[in-house]
Amino acid sequence: MEIHKFIKLDENSRIPKYQQIVNAVIYNISTGNFKIDYKIPSINRLSEDLYLSRDTVEKAYSILKERNIITSIRGKGFYISRTKLIKKLNILFLINKLSWYKMEIYHSFLNSIGPNAYIDLHIYHCDESLFLNLLSKHEKAYDYYVIMPHFKTENSEYTSTTVAVTQAMNKIPKNKLIILDNKQIPIEDNIITVYEDFENDINNALEKGIKKISRYKKIILIYPEKAVYPYPKRIKRGFMRFCAKYNLDFDILNRVYDDMILLQGDLFITIEEDDLINLLEQIREKEFVLGNDIGIISYNDTPLKALLGITVISTDFRIMGETTAGMILNNEKGVYKVPFNFIERKSV
Repeated sequence: MEIHKFIKLDENSRIPKYQQIVNAVIYNISTGNFKIDYKIPSINRLSEDLYLSRDTVEKAYSILKERNIITSIRGKGFYISRTKLIKKLNILFLINKLSWYKMEIYHSFLNSIGPNAYIDLHIYHCDESLFLNLLSKHEKAYDYYVIMPHFKTENSEYTSTTVAVTQAMNKIPKNKLIILDNKQIPIEDNIITVYEDFENDINNALEKGIKKISRYKKIILIYPEKAVYPYPKRIKRGFMRFCAKYNLDFDILNRVYDDMILLQGDLFITIEEDDLINLLEQIREKEFVLGNDIGIISYNDTPLKALLGITVISTDFRIMGETTAGMILNNEKGVYKVPFNFIERKSV
């Protein structure tokens, strides 16, 4: 049996050729055409038979090896190594930036979805062009598209989406699209959305800590207006709503400045890690007592913040990943709001 005769490539398909090879091998194993320990052609031979570049076949073989479907024996070639295959879900996972909490969502999703899924992770750095290129390149190639939509404008300001992004996402079949971490996308048709509500979340979480927060004379939000990865303005609106409701004196600064004037009774709410570190260093240098003279609340929890005793307001990233995976596995549709918590530690 010549294996390449069973691999039929569709020249008109938007699925990349390497993925078509992977899919064809898996299909023929599931139908019994390819038996265990059967020797398959070399990369050069298959590329010649299918009129493909060597790189395309090599990429397909790499994926098959990674998934333990084929194995290579030095000096002998490639062989089918598994025939008991459960159909794997192919999932494209697009996140806007590489951070601890984004990866916490990804790893939680990865662990919950189980071994019968192949997840292709890409980071588009809040860049519209990179996002559109990735989506176009992988159009119709996956069973599900998990997307965290957060973008920056030409002025480095935050936006949930753009006209081009919305149009591109609307081309994805609605039963395959999962919007993660952001509900502000004008797409309907009963899709899966697992999100945090930035404005209401910060307002409600701070209300849970009002007894401690009200002890301070002034509440200062450090909100980066034009960060490398900008933040939703809804965070700022929710903060202002909270302060207005409880008649709290507040200020909003773009960043923590070097040698900033710190006053006893200040409570800072930081978003970026650099601002948190800079602030901690200045508090220590000026010999203020953290949680007494000056308070800190940080946005988004991490293990380091827990270790340092920093009070946080944070989405439960583990639940976000687990819930998304569960909705896929159970074929559920709908909208789920992830819990957002006030976690009190010694910094207030």
